[in-house]
Amino acid sequence: MSATQPTALTALARTAEPHTALRRFLALDAVVTGANGLAYLTASGPLGRLLGVAPDLLLALGAFLAAYAAGVGLLASRARPAALPVRVVIEANLAWAAVSCLALALWLSPTATGAVWTVLQALTVAGFAALQHLTLKARQH
Repeated sequence: MSATQPTALTALARTAEPHTALRRFLALDAVVTGANGLAYLTASGPLGRLLGVAPDLLLALGAFLAAYAAGVGLLASRARPAALPVRVVIEANLAWAAVSCLALALWLSPTATGAVWTVLQALTVAGFAALQHLTLKARQH
């Protein structure tokens, strides 16, 4: 990415510096994922009723998401996040998006709100993966 040729990606990241853009997209992922995990941990009962998902499942997902967010946040705190851990985050995000859609199609029976939420969060996580992939790729050029 070049400072003289702005792209949608640099505009979104508000920087032409690939390391900074990557760190920002990782940090955004960590914040959103952490907030989601904390919500599942602290309000699994009400959210379970709203989404039509078992509170125990939300508790387990919340614990996983909180730990995952902490790891992604730690990676985002590095001045130059290493490529391999970033690739792991990208692959994990893609897997989460795919498993969310499969769960919705194969074994979850959520409310309408829960179905919409599942699709929206899968798209959000896939979007994080795409942004992280593009900035990692730009950093390597």
